[in-house]
Amino acid sequence: MDGEEREYSSSSSSSSSSSSSSSSRFKRICVFCGSSLGKKTSYQLAAIQLGEELVLGLIAQLIKSSVFRLSSLSFFFQAERSIDLVYGGGCVGLMGLVSQAAFSGGRHVIGVIPRTLMPREIIGETVGEARIVPDMHQRKAEMARQADAFLALPGGYGTLEELMEVITWAQLGIHDKPVGLLNVNGYYNFLLSFIDMAVEEGFVAPTARRIVISAHTARELIFKLEVPTK
Repeated sequence: MDGEEREYSSSSSSSSSSSSSSSSRFKRICVFCGSSLGKKTSYQLAAIQLGEELVLGLIAQLIKSSVFRLSSLSFFFQAERSIDLVYGGGCVGLMGLVSQAAFSGGRHVIGVIPRTLMPREIIGETVGEARIVPDMHQRKAEMARQADAFLALPGGYGTLEELMEVITWAQLGIHDKPVGLLNVNGYYNFLLSFIDMAVEEGFVAPTARRIVISAHTARELIFKLEVPTK
């Protein structure tokens, strides 16, 4: 296993942020996503692009791909976004793709893993820092404690449960961190329609509808999340 493995209790304090300077208002983003790859390659590409987006902003990615020439080193560093990743600790599926992309770009990756799931989710060679917690409840609490924002890629029951919990916490005022939904190929259209129906039927306040910020690409979503809301 690459990186460092630690065990944390619910009272564990946040680790220090990466020493790299960041042009983002976020030090870390927590990503919820599937431990499967999904049937469409677009889901896999979205996970990789998200990991790369945590590292570099649009201008730096264009420079990296030789679309623009590098005019000055300082200009390049100003284009870096430099956001670290917090996620559920697996090295398979979309979780593996996003974590590897962020880690390969030089970002610090924190994987929070319940001890009971280690045999199922830690398969092969993992990256970054693994934080072992006793159970699922501790996992979600530690992920939330470490992150400055939350973002969901396509996933299944677990992804949906994690996403809805941080939305509910925001509604209750437990945190004021942005929550983003990466709606790849309309994957979450039905969920967004459900939320709109809940507002229409009086089960969700219109102000609470604004908690969920959605976009079809990682670049657009992070741009939206970066804008402070009142």
